[in-house]
Amino acid sequence: MPIGAILALIVFAGVFLLFVGLSQMRRSAGGSEDFEARLAAYGVTTAGATTLPPATGFRDTMNRIFQPAADRVGRGNVKKGKPSVAEQLNRADLKLRTSEYFMIQLGSTALFALVGLIRFGFPGGVIQIVALGIVGYLLPGIYVKYRVNRRLKAFNGQLGDTLTLLSNALKAGYSFAQAIDTVAKNAVPPISEEFGRAVREMNLGGSPDEALSNITKRIASADFDLVATAYSIHRTVGGNLAEILDNIAYTIRERVRIKGEIATLTAQARASGTLITFLPIVLAAFLYFVTPTYFRPMFENFIGWGLIAIGAFMIFIGNLIIRRVVAIEV
Repeated sequence: MPIGAILALIVFAGVFLLFVGLSQMRRSAGGSEDFEARLAAYGVTTAGATTLPPATGFRDTMNRIFQPAADRVGRGNVKKGKPSVAEQLNRADLKLRTSEYFMIQLGSTALFALVGLIRFGFPGGVIQIVALGIVGYLLPGIYVKYRVNRRLKAFNGQLGDTLTLLSNALKAGYSFAQAIDTVAKNAVPPISEEFGRAVREMNLGGSPDEALSNITKRIASADFDLVATAYSIHRTVGGNLAEILDNIAYTIRERVRIKGEIATLTAQARASGTLITFLPIVLAAFLYFVTPTYFRPMFENFIGWGLIAIGAFMIFIGNLIIRRVVAIEV
């Protein structure tokens, strides 16, 4: 069998895994079957049932195949001091198993490699195929980071009003656990989701300290860490918790307001930095993809490689300078 046909079959398998992984996204509120399966994983059976049969569906079969590789990747991130894949998916609010995410990465890699194979051919376009495969492998991670940052920004933006609601509930005579339940029922996502999870943890025997600490771990918000620390100190030394929360809410609101003003004043500089950085790269990639012969002289002699290196270095320095200028800590 020709090598091109073998590569095409491998790429087809990867694209198939991509769509399988995308189709396996779980809903935020799973059905009873999924719930019972998760209980069985912890050795818990439902009332009136002795044991639950092991799941033998297609999804679980694929999970058993790819879970070991996903676990190895997750352990590598932990050793480097980075959040594990499961933590990143949790922070991004993506209802995916780590094995399903790994399947999406493999499928995305194969999809981009297939595009390179079709456009540049084999074996002449091996370098281009490998480069596009690397881009495909990195894209799911970039999307997850984008989701994490967007969710964190939304969480911090709602935190000031949420603390005011929490303080008002305490002033009305509610306990702290009841106040958290009130916030979970009346707030909007992502605050309501995280506080609702904290309520469920407390209903299962956890303390409010542990519930707030778990929210801090899941969201990684410096502002909410201030709230968790304040409650922990209050539990130790006492005081007026409602007044403390009002003061923290005022501080957070002012920080959000100042950050908004700074973002408005630096919007032009940030947009210019983004445009100057990505426009040459995107334009060069587009032209190379459409007409590869246009860039061929740049890769055939030392002068061309030198010009590419100088251009990349100048783009990097320009972006670094602009980022340092607009990076104002509040």
